[in-house]
Amino acid sequence: MALSRAAGCAISLPMDLVLTPDNPAPGGHLTATLRTADGLDLRVTRWHPAGVSCGTVVICQGRAEFIEKYFETVGELLARKLSVVAFDWRGQGLSERELPNRLKGHIDDFSIYERDLDAILAQVLEPFCPRPWFALAHSMGGAIVLAQARAGRSPFARIVTTAPMIDLYGLHFPRASRALAELLDAIGLGAAFIPLGTSQARLMRAYYGNKLTHDEARYHRCADVLRADDRLSLGDPTIGWVNAAFRLMDEFADAEYPRRIMVPTLVLCAGSDRVTDARAIERFGQRLKAGSVIVLPGSHHEILQEREDLRAQFWAAFDAFVPGSMTLETSSA
Repeated sequence: MALSRAAGCAISLPMDLVLTPDNPAPGGHLTATLRTADGLDLRVTRWHPAGVSCGTVVICQGRAEFIEKYFETVGELLARKLSVVAFDWRGQGLSERELPNRLKGHIDDFSIYERDLDAILAQVLEPFCPRPWFALAHSMGGAIVLAQARAGRSPFARIVTTAPMIDLYGLHFPRASRALAELLDAIGLGAAFIPLGTSQARLMRAYYGNKLTHDEARYHRCADVLRADDRLSLGDPTIGWVNAAFRLMDEFADAEYPRRIMVPTLVLCAGSDRVTDARAIERFGQRLKAGSVIVLPGSHHEILQEREDLRAQFWAAFDAFVPGSMTLETSSA
């Protein structure tokens, strides 16, 4: 990536992409390492389509994900004449960790993730990427982008979010879980894995019975990337991460919260989600003042890693919402 200190970037040596035979990178990528305002290094990759670009999509990945997981999606966005920026949040992928143990994707407060978005805005979007800017945010990434928009700080013309982390699925004792996480964090155990947690990456577990996708080939494709470079792996969350997530999700539960998001937003809800709570996501989406929600019946959590029939429904909704037209570009300038 042709970035320089003169352009306001603090850069260390770039960390390139991890390629496998079944998961090649779309051509023409430029990869670099950006420095956040608080001194962490993030890996970021930028693509431009052939010909004139109609705008830029920033992929805001979910927890424990990595740039390589979205190569297929990047190719589909490039085919739509959209430039693409993909990056690894602090604490995952090949970005720098908050803790010495690389398997712990720790954070003390979700607002800290916005420093990563600030670095992307100042060092990549503003100097190099055509407007309008769109967010394509999954799960944890959706929660971060929605919180930023609620606070009036979003740089995006429109937001598309798949299975945003509005609440978690299947908590039998939600109040007790929240209280326990807060207590353990308060007594200094925030950096520990959650009780019964493991350092094994979720994608390295057996496909059958997984909660992420019905598409076995895509599941194994992502797992093969982790096998190719174990630095991408992340285990279960820390107690501090979970406590921070609960605090943000408690804010989402306020009925007024979505009504104060003024950025046009499309929420895609996975009907058979067993990671995030589909009912809570649907309620949140229905309350959006400047947005809407679409439920994809039968989809597991990772809509973009799902079967072709489910992905086709996603792209139909995306194409209707993100036209990348000159009209939209002019109105957002």
